[in-house]
Amino acid sequence: MKRRNFVKNTLAVSALGATASSVFAEEKNTGKHKFNLNYAPHFGMFRNSAGNDIFAELQFMADQGFTALEDNGLLGRTVEVQERLGKELQRLGMTMGVFVVDGGDNWKISLTSGKKEFIDNFVKTCKISVEAAKRVNAKWMTVVPGFYDRNLPIGIQTANVIEALRRGAEIFEPHGLIMVLEPLSDTPELFLRNSDQTYMICKAVNSPSCKILYDAYHMQRNEGQIIKNIELCWDEIAYFQIGDNPGRKEPTSGEMNYKNIFKYIYDRGYKGVLGMEHGNAKPGKEGEEALIRAYKEVDNFK
Repeated sequence: MKRRNFVKNTLAVSALGATASSVFAEEKNTGKHKFNLNYAPHFGMFRNSAGNDIFAELQFMADQGFTALEDNGLLGRTVEVQERLGKELQRLGMTMGVFVVDGGDNWKISLTSGKKEFIDNFVKTCKISVEAAKRVNAKWMTVVPGFYDRNLPIGIQTANVIEALRRGAEIFEPHGLIMVLEPLSDTPELFLRNSDQTYMICKAVNSPSCKILYDAYHMQRNEGQIIKNIELCWDEIAYFQIGDNPGRKEPTSGEMNYKNIFKYIYDRGYKGVLGMEHGNAKPGKEGEEALIRAYKEVDNFK
C-alpha cells in the first residue's frame, strides 16, 4: 500500500472512532454540514454570531447547513419584509416552517367558548395568514385554541373547538395549507394539553388542513413516552418541534434522548420540518456554537 493511501485510510478510521470528528469531516470536504432532518432555527438564535439583521442571520443559518426557518411572529412583519423573506428563503433553498395564526393574545383568546367574537377573529386571522403564507411559501401555521372555559362542560368546549377549526380548515384547504394544533404545557389553563386529545380533535375535524404539531418538549412534560405517543398519533402529525427538558434548551442539555427520537422520525420517512422551539443553554457566541455542535451530535444517528 502506498504511504499516501495508508495515511488517508488511517485518518478515515480514526474519524469513525469519534463522533465529533465524523460530524465535522463532511464540512471540511464540502464547506457545509448536511443534516439528516430539516431542523428550523428561529431569528435571534444566532444573533451573537450573525448580528441583529434577520437576513444576515438567515444566511448564517444556511451556511451552517440548516434547511428551514421558523418565524412565529411573521404576521407582525410588514408585507415588504415578508416578501423579501420569501425571496431569500427561495434563494438559499430553505423551507419556511410554522408561523402563528395570532389574532391577539393567542393563548387566552379561546375557541372553547363558542363565542361569535372569537370565532370571527379566528376566521379573519386565518384569511390574513393565507396571504402571508403565499409571500413566504409557507405550508404550516400554528393554532392554539386557547384557555378552558370553566363555565362549560368539557364536551361542549371540545365541540366548540372542533366547529371553529372546521371553519379554519375551509379557508386553508383550497390553498393546500395546514393549520397544526399544538398541545402545550405552559399553564394548566390551556385547553389543548395532550397528543391523544389533539389526535381526536383532528379526526373529528376530518380535514387535510388540520393536523398535529408535536412539540416534544411540551409532550415530555405533559405525558412522556415520546416515541410511543408519536407512533400512536403518526397519521395526524404534520410537524414537529424540539426542546430538551428541563429548561427548554437545545438537545443534550436535558434528560431527553433526542438521538433516538430523531432516528425514529427519520426511519418513519418524515420529510417535513422540525422547529427548534427552544433557547440556548449557554450565552453568547460560544453558546451558539455549542448549540450547533449539539445538533450535529444528535443528528448523527445513521
